Amino acid sequence: MTNTRKHVLILGGGFGGLYTALGLERALARHHDIDVTLVNKQNFSLFTPMLHEVAASDLDMTHIVNPVRKLLSRVRFFHGEVEHIDLSQKRVTVVHGPERHLHVLGYDHLVLALGSTTNFFGLPQLEHRALTMKSLSDAARLRNQLIDMLEEADFECSTNSRPSLLTVVVVGGGFAGTETVAAVNDFLHESVRLYPHLTTNMLRVILVHPGEVILPELGSKLGAYAQKKLTERKVEIRVNARVVRVDEEAVELSDGFRIPATTVIWTAGTSPNPLIAALPCKLERGRIVTDEYLEIRGWPGVWALGDCASITDAITGRPYPPTAQHALRQGKTVAGNVIAAIRGEKRSPFSFSTLGLLAAIGRRAGVANILGINFSGFAAWFLWRSIYLMKLPRFERKVRVALDWTLDLLFGKDLVRLADSRPLAVREIQEDTTALVAPE
Repeated sequence: MTNTRKHVLILGGGFGGLYTALGLERALARHHDIDVTLVNKQNFSLFTPMLHEVAASDLDMTHIVNPVRKLLSRVRFFHGEVEHIDLSQKRVTVVHGPERHLHVLGYDHLVLALGSTTNFFGLPQLEHRALTMKSLSDAARLRNQLIDMLEEADFECSTNSRPSLLTVVVVGGGFAGTETVAAVNDFLHESVRLYPHLTTNMLRVILVHPGEVILPELGSKLGAYAQKKLTERKVEIRVNARVVRVDEEAVELSDGFRIPATTVIWTAGTSPNPLIAALPCKLERGRIVTDEYLEIRGWPGVWALGDCASITDAITGRPYPPTAQHALRQGKTVAGNVIAAIRGEKRSPFSFSTLGLLAAIGRRAGVANILGINFSGFAAWFLWRSIYLMKLPRFERKVRVALDWTLDLLFGKDLVRLADSRPLAVREIQEDTTALVAPE
């Protein structure tokens, strides 16, 4: 008897992969001859827009993650990492567990939502020295680093090294960099009061941006407003400058400025997942080129979306930006088109115009452009929190985050260092292997 069941395989559990799975989850209630599997290196979905609040101790780190198995009941979940994709044989090799046990998964339809990795642009020592802000462990590591630098600087034996210890350099003035530098600045200025040998005047927080104004996606007016507010809060902003060298003691900029700093946070660039480069597909700036239905040209039944895909906007003629609001809507489109392809029905082209862009800049202030209207200050901050709270999956997590925000109004920052109970050697091995090939 011929097996007529169709198997859909989704690689990556970021916004694109998760919303594809959620769309297919609903479809599976009607289509019982389809199996869907989602593969992801973590068994949770991370709400990345709130990462900087975890780093700044505004939110509990477990409150911005959702267990995948609570989000999906009909879609099978595979907790593992992708090692190899064979499009011609329709097979994907994945590994899981501490012994990296190998599995080969077949498919009829493949969805590539592998996300992106940090691009360090080949700068010597940067990857070794810099902290990033892409994962939950990144946020926890940054929080620990901020606490460690305060604890070390407070001792009299660190008097000579205090300027470097108490300097934080954030590279990249986009959304991630601006929100991170604002959160870090607030955290340090509030926490330093608990250290008897330190004062706020000793703190130095610097944002380095290669353009004329930070937050260029929001336009020069809102970018200038954000710069003004951050400067008033003692954040140094160096525009028209790039990092050219990083060593163990300092960061050197293209304008000749040298900044002695122990803590460097890199948010200045991303690259598609390395697995993408090995595929026999047409690439544009490292991203897979798709048609208007998000199917890869020349490979029927293979779909791509999110950070790893180059999808042309029919109106502008340029690729859609790799943002969360685009990825989640692409996921819904892919889910519908996969079902349509299986059923031989008409597929829907992807089309979406950005509804708005928002950034929090600390101390209950923000900047936003919603449907072409600019907002700034408290109104923009309130919009940021309201919109992202609505977008956060599951009611339980919404309640927990709302409670965290309420308690934050009443109590100070939590200075408890988050411990990692794994042995150092195990941590290093796991971080080295997952950083290379794991999907988001």
